Amino acid sequence: MFNSLANKLTLSRIVMIPLILLLLVLPYGWAAWAAWFLFTVAGVTDFLDGYMARRDNQVSRLGQFLDPIADKLLVSAVLLLLVYNQKIDGLTVLPAVIILLREVAVSGLREYLAGLSVSVPVSQLAKWKTTIQLVALGFLIVGSDNAPLWIPATLIGDILLWIAGAFTVITGYDYWRASLKHF
Repeated sequence: MFNSLANKLTLSRIVMIPLILLLLVLPYGWAAWAAWFLFTVAGVTDFLDGYMARRDNQVSRLGQFLDPIADKLLVSAVLLLLVYNQKIDGLTVLPAVIILLREVAVSGLREYLAGLSVSVPVSQLAKWKTTIQLVALGFLIVGSDNAPLWIPATLIGDILLWIAGAFTVITGYDYWRASLKHF
């Protein structure tokens, strides 16, 4: 079932989520850095698993199913916990909510279209959105209170999260528009 390395990487991303969340609730600087490290590793596996599956010609139904779920679980869980522990606060909660809503909506849309045997390819802009989102969350996980003084980690994370939120709206609209003909 998990015979390919790509599938194992995807599964490892899911397994890392509880560890990242546990580290995010601990009130220690080392825990924030450990959470950042695991989150970064998880983000790298997101890029590697698809690349390796295509390179080795081992794209599987399981991988196609699990990969987007792993991505959404990771991003959603981290967003929720960062809002909970107020590393995302004020108006910056808005792009976090937009990202969460889009993830749910696009998942539902993909599931509906899969039932019609319609594939929805990931756009290049959506890949940029994911990259910016992961970098933003990395800065917010560490936060300005744990980053070196010369790195305004929270500010950088907030700005990048707003950019990711804008890309989220654009890519969500693109998916919706492309699917309208199938309703």
